[in-house]
Amino acid sequence: MIELEGLTKRYGEKVAVNNLTFTVHPGTVTGFLGPNGAGKSTTMRMMLGLDNPTAGDVRIDGKHYAQLKDPLKYIGALLDAKAMHGGRSAFNHLLCLAQSNGIPRARVHKVLDTVGLTAVARKKAKGFSLGMGQRLGIAGALLGDPEILMFDEPVNGLDPEGIHWIRNLMKSLAAQGRTVFVSSHLMSEMALTAEHLVVIGQGRLLADTSMSDFIRQNSRSYVRLRSPQRERLLDVLHEAGITAVEAGNGTLEVDGAGSEQLGELAAQHQLVLHELSPQQASLEEAFMQLTAESVEYHAHADHQPPSTADPGSPPPPGGTPPGQSWGATWQQPGKGN
Repeated sequence: MIELEGLTKRYGEKVAVNNLTFTVHPGTVTGFLGPNGAGKSTTMRMMLGLDNPTAGDVRIDGKHYAQLKDPLKYIGALLDAKAMHGGRSAFNHLLCLAQSNGIPRARVHKVLDTVGLTAVARKKAKGFSLGMGQRLGIAGALLGDPEILMFDEPVNGLDPEGIHWIRNLMKSLAAQGRTVFVSSHLMSEMALTAEHLVVIGQGRLLADTSMSDFIRQNSRSYVRLRSPQRERLLDVLHEAGITAVEAGNGTLEVDGAGSEQLGELAAQHQLVLHELSPQQASLEEAFMQLTAESVEYHAHADHQPPSTADPGSPPPPGGTPPGQSWGATWQQPGKGN
């Protein structure tokens, strides 16, 4: 279990993490979401004692990280897959970690096999691809067989098979009763993996709820109807006190009535339906809706510069011509993402 209470981190006047309080429970995959600059990485670094909070507290199974003896046996983390000595082999990298935490040598062989790197165990890490480095980082997180695991962008660089593997691995770890906390910008992947969500924006807690409740609370659900007997269908819906909205292409959208109710109503009046489909927003749509006011870095669709200009060249003397913009809109970054 990971417990945060009033966790705050300031860098000068910049508040990267602002009074965060939530608990990551065992037995479920908890997704950690937020726009760029929201404070996710800073929060995870404070969980592991890599950054000291300005205020508040974070505990790992009731203790501060610094109080854990052989911490890899309590919590394993992948924050940066490149955080390794490139001149060491995969095996020796993991062996150093194991020896520093009282972990048997045999465990190194075990996790290398788990992540599929046994064949390259004696090769230097600097020659690894991004995906191979990611697998080695995951092996390091699993090394101490911990009850708590944290992953930051775990599918980065993995091929489809690897993505499928890490998704099932995280679900399996949670099913064993372990605490699994994962941060990712890939909403489609998070929707397939996480059961619970913690969402932050500009360092503040925006949501701490189940995946299904998050989508329901931050999006519109409706039923789409399409019938060759459209006018009669509208009359039947009106008589039943159900409001339908024209959606174009001959379709109707109905809020406040389930697909079962609408299907039975159509059957009672012998109406032919070509479509009866409940519509639910995706995680991405719900996330965008909730965090719209918390996005710190906005990209804008610029007008194209003159075709004779080099896209990488500076603006022409005298400024940018009216009605055109040059380059990307960029804001001074603050710490924490």
